[in-house]
Amino acid sequence: MEKEYKTFAEFYPFYLGEHASPTNKLLHMFGSFMGLVCLYFMIQTGQWWLFFAGILIGYGFAWIGHFIVDKNRPATFKYPLYSFMGDWRMFFDVLTMRIPLRTEDNRNLQKPATEI
Repeated sequence: MEKEYKTFAEFYPFYLGEHASPTNKLLHMFGSFMGLVCLYFMIQTGQWWLFFAGILIGYGFAWIGHFIVDKNRPATFKYPLYSFMGDWRMFFDVLTMRIPLRTEDNRNLQKPATEI
């Protein structure tokens, strides 16, 4: 039976483990970045459809990383809020070099989120 995560601190190490491939992480990073680009242009132009385009692009790249690259099921389906939070936490953790982009197995990073 799969573990139930009650806090984001418990969930985040699991989330990192679901992103073992550097290619999957890169796809997530690119999707998140493009989501931010769409948000920026939505604010600048008032074109509200860009908000939805950003969500579609962001999740599209992330799900390609899961289904095609890592061949696993995105945590979004069971933990939508924690997964969304994990996307952005991983995005900023990689950008600030708190976690490596390239790692053989992210399961080695099993620290609680408060320690990372």
